[in-house]
Amino acid sequence: MKKKTAKKKVSGNGNKNGKALREHLVYMLKGGGAHVHFEDALEGFPESKRGVFAKGLPHTGWQLLEHVRIAQWDILEFSRNKKHVSPDFPGGYWPKTPLPADDAAWEKSLRSFLSDLKEMIALVNDPKTDLYAKIPHGDGQTLLREALLLADHNAYHLGELVYLRRALGAWPEE
Repeated sequence: MKKKTAKKKVSGNGNKNGKALREHLVYMLKGGGAHVHFEDALEGFPESKRGVFAKGLPHTGWQLLEHVRIAQWDILEFSRNKKHVSPDFPGGYWPKTPLPADDAAWEKSLRSFLSDLKEMIALVNDPKTDLYAKIPHGDGQTLLREALLLADHNAYHLGELVYLRRALGAWPEE
């Protein structure tokens, strides 16, 4: 009689490879490595330039910050809340004005961005979360896909923020 062997679990839940994958995803979500951190890109962004367009660039600092905050919130909520309704695309993902109402609005947006990023990292780090399982209310998405999408989207707009600050003369060159 042949003894049956258990199949290896490849869900990313608790095995060595799953732990490594989660660590890599968190690293990507936090930024760094080849990029500055998002918080560093926004630190010291002059209040007087947050709503200013640089020649040849389509967005202001406020528009970019709000856009990544809204998109990240949407990805996070889609990943964990079956009742979540995404904003209209594309208009619902961008602020209505090129500049924040005041400094408090900028700070609130930044705090919300960082808080939602922390929540997504917690979701990815939770060993009970199957990174490969299809999100039940989606159409094939997995948490792995959503985390990669978020990291990629944030990195893209992080580059735009740094380029914008350089074009505005508001980037601390070393």
